[in-house]
Amino acid sequence: MNIALWIVSGLLAFAMLTAGGIKVAVPRTKLMEKMKWAKTWSDGEFKLLGLAEVLGGIGVIVPHATRIVPVLTPVAAVCLVVLMLGAVKTHVDLKESPAAPAILALLGVFVALGRFGIL
Repeated sequence: MNIALWIVSGLLAFAMLTAGGIKVAVPRTKLMEKMKWAKTWSDGEFKLLGLAEVLGGIGVIVPHATRIVPVLTPVAAVCLVVLMLGAVKTHVDLKESPAAPAILALLGVFVALGRFGIL
């Protein structure tokens, strides 16, 4: 089970670091064509979302790997689930496919339950 948790944590971290890093590094106006929802957000909100995704990506790996406050790993996973559920709602509202954020939310649930010791 531990190997599966590390694999899923790595996939989730990679996805969040990539998505969040793009939001932090690239101006919102350049991404609005691909991210229709970004038109209704301010630049600050957009960057803050990216930062939250980056920190969540770091949080699902680093605390457990370093054994420094490892309880932060499942907490970060729960926070990412909340973010991804918001993304699912946004995509549904825009009549877009919510598949990607829904899958990431499920990965986050798996990591959270596994690292809290429930699985």
